[in-house]
Amino acid sequence: MRFMVIVKANEDSEAGKGPSAELLTEMAKFNEELVKAGVLLAGEGLTPSSQGARIVFSSTEEPKVVDGPFAETKELVGGFWILQCRDREECIEWIKRMPNPDGQAGVVEIRRVAEASDFDNMTPEIEAMEGRLRAQSAGEA
Repeated sequence: MRFMVIVKANEDSEAGKGPSAELLTEMAKFNEELVKAGVLLAGEGLTPSSQGARIVFSSTEEPKVVDGPFAETKELVGGFWILQCRDREECIEWIKRMPNPDGQAGVVEIRRVAEASDFDNMTPEIEAMEGRLRAQSAGEA
């Protein structure tokens, strides 16, 4: 199973203040453990929402672009991992080991990535097309 581990933003990350050298070092070590265990598929930090945009869709109007920064810092994403784990509990155990040398309070959310079997309306044709597109985007086709 794949899981998206969502690291919530905080006031420092939204202000553009990068992580400390100690945190970067500890995170690199943690990422190395994830790689050695074969569970890390992807992971990145995000720039502040002031550099982002939202596209707001309406049922009656054209999509509207809203430039950042966005309010409610605690609701924003500051970074993420995609982990391949046996189950939710394994993912939780990994994330409980995530370093926090700066000692800041924060929230990390874990969500399972949906699979084709999670969708009632997934046809074999759509599933095959999704498989081809994933292979193409990964440079395998």
